[in-house]
Amino acid sequence: MPRERPFLTDPAPGGTRGSGLVPDALFDLAVNRAAAALRGLRPARPESALAAWHARTRFARRVPLDAVQAALAGQPQDGEWHWAGGPAGSWQPGRAPFP
Repeated sequence: MPRERPFLTDPAPGGTRGSGLVPDALFDLAVNRAAAALRGLRPARPESALAAWHARTRFARRVPLDAVQAALAGQPQDGEWHWAGGPAGSWQPGRAPFP
């Protein structure tokens, strides 16, 4: 098994679309947890690791994977930041109020 894969199974393509309206707090949580997972794992292929994390994390499956990826693409690299404001939100300086 390749070393960069943190999970045992590959994500199912059908599970990447989300399931309807996503509350802002859930979206924020998914983006912030995804950022923390990637920061902790430091995978060689972040896209694959993010897809596997999304597929294996129950609450994250309610948020479309492409929306999480889009939010992570704009994450500032210097300092500590968190996402706030739901799908229309943005990166804010400091730690997230809810882990």
